[in-house]
Amino acid sequence: MEMQELVIHHREGTGKQVAKRLRRAGVVPAVLYGSVASEAISVDPRAVLRIIHGHEGSTQLVSLKPPEGASAQRMAVIRDLQFDPVTEQLLHVDLQEVAADRPITVVVAIHTVGDAAGVREQKGILSLILHEIEVSCLPSLIPDGVDADVSALMIGDVLTVRNLQVPEGVHVANDPDQAVAIISPPMAEEAPAVAPAAVVAAEPEVLTERKPKEEATADEGKKGRK
Repeated sequence: MEMQELVIHHREGTGKQVAKRLRRAGVVPAVLYGSVASEAISVDPRAVLRIIHGHEGSTQLVSLKPPEGASAQRMAVIRDLQFDPVTEQLLHVDLQEVAADRPITVVVAIHTVGDAAGVREQKGILSLILHEIEVSCLPSLIPDGVDADVSALMIGDVLTVRNLQVPEGVHVANDPDQAVAIISPPMAEEAPAVAPAAVVAAEPEVLTERKPKEEATADEGKKGRK
């Protein structure tokens, strides 16, 4: 991983009012921990966003550039970023100082590589189940990402953590049998709508022919004289 530089400044005071004042001045509050005691600092949010751009999902290693006259440069990883849920502006940064000779545990993004045979030949659907993994390594060996080669996957195949291409010196903390990617069957085509069954016409009711009123009355009279 390429280590980028981040300028830090010591800050006095904490709390919401101090944070608001810093943001109005174009910087954001940050905390640097991992040494003897945590340090309250401030950083340029634009510099932080440039560092993480294109590396989403992976822990970023930075070289801390102190103000003029300070001690030698130090290394740290960006552990947490807080954003405003409405404006999406960066509000706060957590940094952890690291030593070059001590392994640390970080999060690394998973990148799929290759053209899955199950998609190309069987019209299957590739699903990436695991988007990042935890790895342990020296700070200088933190990878930009870990490749997941899906080219040989067919429908029903599962790519697991043990199949990932991990650089030398990097140890994966996840369960080796944890699923990373699968190829699912294509979605079933929608069955054509079935035409409604023909309605069988009911047999018409046979009605006795109605006689005219006068004729009916005459017949009743004849019956009465018999």
